[in-house]
Amino acid sequence: MQKLNLPAAQLRYRQVNDKPQVFDEVRKKYVALTPEEWVRQHFIHYLIKHLNYAPGLTVVEMLVKVNGLSQRADIVLYNRQGLPIIIVECKAPEVPVTRAVFNQAARYNTRLNVKYLIVTNGLQHYCARLLDEEGNYELLKEIPRADELNF
Repeated sequence: MQKLNLPAAQLRYRQVNDKPQVFDEVRKKYVALTPEEWVRQHFIHYLIKHLNYAPGLTVVEMLVKVNGLSQRADIVLYNRQGLPIIIVECKAPEVPVTRAVFNQAARYNTRLNVKYLIVTNGLQHYCARLLDEEGNYELLKEIPRADELNF
């Protein structure tokens, strides 16, 4: 798999019927190792090991109903009060991080009402903070650490 613009992660792998799988520490199970999953698992590692987000307050592939359609948010981080605070949308490294990717995360936010959106393809990462109820955001220079958000 491609080297990412993220710290190295100690991931566990296995092969099942000649198909690679990676262990998801949050879901506590092996999942198919696709390019998007490669990014998701490295980003989860980064959030937990480097930015101090709690694994127990992290949900992976969370079901979100938007306009009657079932969709899945890649990563949703919760605060200690049980409220969602961050949505992370992951794409494979070859998928450019565009406005459409950001809009996908923003659609999930119509249901979750978080304060922060992160989009990444493992090479580029963007974090935005919600400014108001009209959907205006500001791009941040860095992804905030858990302790900076009074988690």
